[in-house]
Amino acid sequence: MNLLTMREKEVFNLLILNKSTKQIAETLKISEKTVRNHISNVIQKLDVKSRSQALIELLKLQEISL
Repeated sequence: MNLLTMREKEVFNLLILNKSTKQIAETLKISEKTVRNHISNVIQKLDVKSRSQALIELLKLQEISL
């Protein structure tokens, strides 16, 4: 079972490309607030403190890849 929703995965795949919240919002045609909500949800799911920690965990879990 996948840990992330499709949209969360899309957001984090863009984060790993060093995209800003604004760039992610524009790319996915959603609001910046929605992007931040997706990031917050993933941080909570993983029980980590930051988006960078979340990225590291997702890479370890092979939920996203470089």
